[in-house]
Amino acid sequence: MASSYQQYLTPADCALALIDFQPAMYQGVQSHDRKVIFDNVQILARASKLFNVPTIITTVAKDSFSGPFMPEVTEGIYPEKTVIDRTSINSWLNADFRKAAAETGRKRFVLAGLWTSACVSFPTLDMLKEGYEIFVVTDACGDTSPEAQDRAVPRLVPAGAA
Repeated sequence: MASSYQQYLTPADCALALIDFQPAMYQGVQSHDRKVIFDNVQILARASKLFNVPTIITTVAKDSFSGPFMPEVTEGIYPEKTVIDRTSINSWLNADFRKAAAETGRKRFVLAGLWTSACVSFPTLDMLKEGYEIFVVTDACGDTSPEAQDRAVPRLVPAGAA
């Protein structure tokens, strides 16, 4: 029997989480060209909207530190979507995020966020423990250094992420 990671993702069986694409988080990105990440996030958001994929948008410390989520996404693509703001770097520790994930009815999640070593890795590991399948879009992620990115991604694969 093929593992579910060997099956294509479809709009009917997956959801998307976009995590912490905010000005202060972008400023810390040194692993990739920020413009490439910026463009790829918009591509993900547009594709999820086009194919009606349930999408969660979340920020960390929007008012006190990090600023708003990319308006190109929240105003241009998903103006109707409520952005979940958190105080913890780990999205999964936020009850509203967990509720939104459960309400999608999907167990396969595509994740992208800033920074990979924390904002993507932490919820990925927790969601894997809860029985979710996680697909990380690494070209729509970034980290504080090339080394941080290069070390974060290989930690996720043996843990069960794709």
